[in-house]
Amino acid sequence: MQHAITPKKLLNSKWTSVNPTHKEKHFIVTCVEFDEEGRVIECIIEAVMTHREQDINWRELKDPKAWKMGWK
Repeated sequence: MQHAITPKKLLNSKWTSVNPTHKEKHFIVTCVEFDEEGRVIECIIEAVMTHREQDINWRELKDPKAWKMGWK
Protein backbone atom coordinates (compact mmCIF):
# COMPACT_ATOMS: atom_id res chain seq x y z
CA MET A 1 0.00 0.00 0.00
CA GLN A 2 1.33 3.43 -0.92
CA HIS A 3 1.58 6.26 1.59
CA ALA A 4 -1.16 8.84 1.19
CA ILE A 5 0.83 12.05 1.00
CA THR A 6 0.05 15.16 -0.96
CA PRO A 7 2.61 17.72 -2.14
CA LYS A 8 1.07 20.42 0.07
CA LYS A 9 1.81 18.34 3.19
CA LEU A 10 5.40 17.42 2.28
CA LEU A 11 7.24 20.31 3.96
CA ASN A 12 8.55 19.32 7.42
CA SER A 13 7.18 15.78 7.07
CA LYS A 14 9.28 13.07 8.74
CA TRP A 15 10.43 9.84 7.08
CA THR A 16 12.33 6.70 8.03
CA SER A 17 14.49 4.97 5.45
CA VAL A 18 13.78 1.23 5.20
CA ASN A 19 17.35 0.64 3.95
CA PRO A 20 19.54 3.18 5.78
CA THR A 21 22.95 4.09 4.39
CA HIS A 22 25.75 5.96 6.18
CA LYS A 23 23.79 5.48 9.45
CA GLU A 24 21.19 7.88 8.06
CA LYS A 25 17.80 6.48 8.99
CA HIS A 26 15.61 9.46 9.87
CA PHE A 27 14.90 12.29 7.44
CA ILE A 28 12.85 15.46 7.31
CA VAL A 29 11.65 17.28 4.19
CA THR A 30 13.26 20.73 4.41
CA CYS A 31 12.37 22.27 1.05
CA VAL A 32 9.55 21.88 -1.46
CA GLU A 33 9.28 24.08 -4.53
CA PHE A 34 6.29 24.22 -6.86
CA ASP A 35 5.83 25.42 -10.43
CA GLU A 36 2.99 27.69 -11.56
CA GLU A 37 0.63 24.70 -11.90
CA GLY A 38 1.32 23.58 -8.33
CA ARG A 39 3.48 20.60 -9.33
CA VAL A 40 6.51 19.78 -7.22
CA ILE A 41 9.69 20.75 -9.06
CA GLU A 42 12.09 20.22 -6.15
CA CYS A 43 11.96 18.26 -2.90
CA ILE A 44 14.92 18.17 -0.51
CA ILE A 45 15.23 15.81 2.43
CA GLU A 46 17.78 16.19 5.22
CA ALA A 47 19.25 13.40 7.31
CA VAL A 48 18.60 14.18 10.98
CA MET A 49 21.92 12.78 12.26
CA THR A 50 24.33 14.14 9.64
CA HIS A 51 22.35 17.09 8.24
CA ARG A 52 23.25 15.87 4.75
CA GLU A 53 20.73 17.11 2.23
CA GLN A 54 19.66 15.36 -0.93
CA ASP A 55 17.28 16.06 -3.75
CA ILE A 56 14.58 13.40 -4.06
CA ASN A 57 11.64 12.75 -6.33
CA TRP A 58 8.83 13.20 -3.80
CA ARG A 59 6.92 10.28 -5.33
CA GLU A 60 9.67 7.93 -4.10
CA LEU A 61 8.43 8.61 -0.56
CA LYS A 62 5.22 6.79 -1.48
CA ASP A 63 7.13 3.49 -1.84
CA PRO A 64 6.70 1.49 1.40
CA LYS A 65 9.66 -0.73 0.43
CA ALA A 66 11.92 2.33 0.67
CA TRP A 67 10.26 4.74 3.14
CA LYS A 68 8.05 4.70 6.21
CA MET A 69 6.08 7.78 7.18
CA GLY A 70 7.23 9.24 10.51
CA TRP A 71 10.26 8.29 12.59
CA LYS A 72 10.13 4.61 13.52
